[in-house]
Amino acid sequence: MNKLTTYGVFATLIILMAGCSVFKSKDKTDEEREKARLLSEQQLYERVQEYLDDERFDLAVKNLQLLESRFPFGVYADQSQLEIVYAYYRDNNEEAAIAAADRFLRLHPRHPDADYAWYMKGLANYSLEPGLLSRFYQTDHSARDVASARRSFREFQEFLRRYPDSVYAADARVRMVNIKDVLARHEMVVANYYVKRRAYTAAINRAKAVVEQYPRTEAMSDAFALLVFCYHRMDLTELADDNLAVLKANFPNHPSLDENGDYRFAADFNLDHRSWLNRGSFGLLDAPRAPIFDIRESKK
Repeated sequence: MNKLTTYGVFATLIILMAGCSVFKSKDKTDEEREKARLLSEQQLYERVQEYLDDERFDLAVKNLQLLESRFPFGVYADQSQLEIVYAYYRDNNEEAAIAAADRFLRLHPRHPDADYAWYMKGLANYSLEPGLLSRFYQTDHSARDVASARRSFREFQEFLRRYPDSVYAADARVRMVNIKDVLARHEMVVANYYVKRRAYTAAINRAKAVVEQYPRTEAMSDAFALLVFCYHRMDLTELADDNLAVLKANFPNHPSLDENGDYRFAADFNLDHRSWLNRGSFGLLDAPRAPIFDIRESKK
């Protein structure tokens, strides 16, 4: 037998073995599905609980779907519609979790557990972008799109309006604080970009949004420091002094203030003082660096 024939035989055997494996897998899946169809409502629900306990959320979803399709008016009908929200969420399918929660609320707006569905809508949006908030302190997610964070904040806000005494209310409030931190820092990321571009009016608008919309966040001190800088650059001395007074009174240890409480950025970062290298390269080299108003940098 020549080599070509040998290779052909081996290739055929591999294909046949793979085909058998696929068919066996398909037969096993069909067999499992058929067994599930023979289970009673109680047995099927207990199987779902086992999958949830074992954190096999994909199988929990499939069996919850089967439970609802087989027993749409059964004892566990409402519960299965609610538990599939959780199963989708734990299976990292946040969009499906939101859709399932919306469906539950549409079908059962006055259900005793409707607060859970509202809470899960906020939680799913909270995690919609991978790691957006749950790992906020490991990665600077404030520089990313924060649309899902805004939706999550609105969902939690509506949840608390409807169910202020819910058992999930305390957790929702904590998450809203974290979301506000992210949204405020996002405004400062954009404001710093505008400072770099010398678009001071746009930077001021972003910083004022932090002060007005996200008070008591860490970014608030940076917002006042940026306002002082921008008003100073625009020769609006009175406004610069007013914001400097607020900064000194409320955030005396901010890195924009020196040991004497004087504002250091006005002296240290004069964007009009260009080096000879910058002038000689037509602004391509050794460009003046605009300050970055981010108190987190001083904590590293």
